[in-house]
Amino acid sequence: MTQFIIKTLVSAIIIGIVSTIARKYPNLGGLIASLPLTSLLAFIWLYQETQSIQSVSELSIAIFWMILPTLPFFLILPFLLKKYPFYLAFGISVISLMVFYKLFMDVLKYFKIL
Repeated sequence: MTQFIIKTLVSAIIIGIVSTIARKYPNLGGLIASLPLTSLLAFIWLYQETQSIQSVSELSIAIFWMILPTLPFFLILPFLLKKYPFYLAFGISVISLMVFYKLFMDVLKYFKIL
C-alpha cells in the first residue's frame, strides 16, 4: 500500500508541476509534458515489483505503438479550439482519440504486431 501511495504522489506532483509551468511558459510545459515521465516511472515501478526485464521490454514496445494513435489528438484539439468552446473541442478530440486507438489496435492485430 505504501508503494501505491508513493507512486500516486510522485505522479500527482509531476502533473502539478507541468500544469503550473504551462500557465506561464506553454512551450516549456509542453516540453515537460512530452517527456515520457509516466513511461519512465512505469518502467521503474514495474521492474521494482517484478524484477522482470521481459515485462519492461514488452511494456516499452507497447508504449511505442500506443503513442502513434495519440498524435492526431494534438493536431485536432488546437484546430477545434479555434472554432468551438473548450469542453466541446476537448470532447470531440477525446472521441477522435478513442476512434484512432480502436482503428490502430485493429491494424496492429491484423498485422499481428501486438
